[in-house]
Amino acid sequence: MVLTICQALMTSCASLVVFSGSLVGNLLAPNEKLSTLPIALLTIGTAVSTVPVSLLMQRFGRKTIFLTVSLGGIGFAALAVWGILIQSFVFFCVSVFLLGVVIAAVQQFRFAAMESVSVDLIPKAASQVLLGGIVAAFIGPEVALRGKDLLNQEYAGSFVLLAVLFLISFVLLNWYQNTVIKKDETDEKQRPLSVIARQPVFWVAVLGAVVGYSVMSFIMTATPISMHIMSGHSLESTKWVIQSHIMAMFLPSLITAWVIKTLGISRMMLIGIAAFAICLILAYSGVEFHHYWGALILLGIGWNFLFIGGTTLLPSAYNAGERFKVQALNEFMVFGIQAIAAISAGWVLFQLGWQNLLLITIPLLGVQIVAIFLWKISKRT
Repeated sequence: MVLTICQALMTSCASLVVFSGSLVGNLLAPNEKLSTLPIALLTIGTAVSTVPVSLLMQRFGRKTIFLTVSLGGIGFAALAVWGILIQSFVFFCVSVFLLGVVIAAVQQFRFAAMESVSVDLIPKAASQVLLGGIVAAFIGPEVALRGKDLLNQEYAGSFVLLAVLFLISFVLLNWYQNTVIKKDETDEKQRPLSVIARQPVFWVAVLGAVVGYSVMSFIMTATPISMHIMSGHSLESTKWVIQSHIMAMFLPSLITAWVIKTLGISRMMLIGIAAFAICLILAYSGVEFHHYWGALILLGIGWNFLFIGGTTLLPSAYNAGERFKVQALNEFMVFGIQAIAAISAGWVLFQLGWQNLLLITIPLLGVQIVAIFLWKISKRT
């Protein structure tokens, strides 16, 4: 329960930056093509922090690192406030990059929950923690709007309120206890990553999260600019689309454990790919409010089914002693590729347009489909 609540509070950082980052960037950036850079830097900060965060947790325990990054988040949010107040795009970008460290640690909440339950309850544990994202879907954009005019510069107050959320999380995380892994489990012979990566199940798990996150991030990062600035929709409408999208990312977590038990992981992931495909068709067909709203909801559902499917499947590729290095590799690949998607979204949007941006994601869906079918063939043989 503590992890779920803190997931809601700390993931609000991501939804706040997704909603306001490109808008602040548009106010501060020297070039409009750099307006989505802050969102991309949040992802880059997450990507480069995943391996160090995982290894630090292996050495000092998850609780120590969770507490440390929640305190760090307060300082990083304060730096964002300062950057906005002095109208420094560089300072703001640095602060958002550092907030990516917080997100890297928050991503470990799901692994911490999965390690605390038996194997048959892993899907439920992962889904329960991610349910915190439903609340974050509302908190982040609401905090952005309510704090928008608190200080002299727009959105500076938003990051003041974000610092308060990190402070509350720090207090709550003191009730979290590290999971004790039996020594005989951690003493199992550890295989090199090259051996672990030869398993088809490893690639289905990793690619599920990689494809889910990169496609989602690529389209979502570009949406506020495409919708508000290019298509002329109101800030309130844009906020509602982003909130609906983030809610759709996490609301299916209520049923994903049941879907996995009923249909299996591979079928659930294929449903996620189908949701992505329908999202692309709807978004490609027009730029009215209902096109953005429907497409972003489907984008969230597709992400959920692929990401939870990959997360649930990943533990079958490693033993207890291997968990930190495999989790670190998984997170680095997921957020590294997501960072590329996020940082390129603004450039692609302004250079090629909204519709061409959508088409670029199609090959990634094909890669995931191929990986699933190769895994199914390997299981039969």
